[in-house]
Amino acid sequence: MTVSVNDRIKMIFLIKRRAYASREELIMQWYKNHMPSVIDAQARALEQGRDGASKYIAQLFNSSNKPDMAWDGMAHLWFAEAQKPAPVDHGREPTDTFQEKAEPYFSWATREYVVMDGSEHLNVAPLTRNAPYPSTRSGFHRVNYLVPALEGVNYEQFYKHWLDVHVPNIREWMTAAGGFRYVVSHSIYPKQAPYAGMAELYFHEQTAWEHCQSLMRADGMENFVDSRRMDIMHGDTEMVGIP
Repeated sequence: MTVSVNDRIKMIFLIKRRAYASREELIMQWYKNHMPSVIDAQARALEQGRDGASKYIAQLFNSSNKPDMAWDGMAHLWFAEAQKPAPVDHGREPTDTFQEKAEPYFSWATREYVVMDGSEHLNVAPLTRNAPYPSTRSGFHRVNYLVPALEGVNYEQFYKHWLDVHVPNIREWMTAAGGFRYVVSHSIYPKQAPYAGMAELYFHEQTAWEHCQSLMRADGMENFVDSRRMDIMHGDTEMVGIP
């Protein structure tokens, strides 16, 4: 089985709205005010010879495995190197309306493994009546597994089992169910990260995901994962800042 290892670092920013903000408010301000400023900042960094993001995607969530959703969405930005954590969480002192609506958020450095690409099913077209980006895409059912490790786990063994045993199984089950994209991200600094890693599973519709779920069997991941703390998030829309 061939797994493509991304040579760029995927920085993840987990986003949750403040108690007084609705999900719709958060998303509107994210798309209208925050994404354009991030796009511009990355372009300036590259023009100045600094490490700017080569890609920027925001995934939105609309349901989860728990009554209270852990997150409303997450931003992914790909850099040449892992970005240094900010001295304080982003948005502690808001610089735009989005950060007034979002809880302060932190950076999470991961290494990305593309198991099933499926990018041909995630096409996005630049806008023609407004600025080309940000734009949006939908027409899929995405499941994000945010995976916490059991206390005291050996991360080298954990990640090896994940890639060598669990990934082939998930790929087999997804293929049987009609899934088209499967990506795994491992924390570069797992002891300081909110999760040990994340898996992204894409299907054309929710019923295909349900079929895949019915095929899944224990394969030893349960010896490494704290299932009680695992967040399973579902979404069907993404905002594209830098394609």
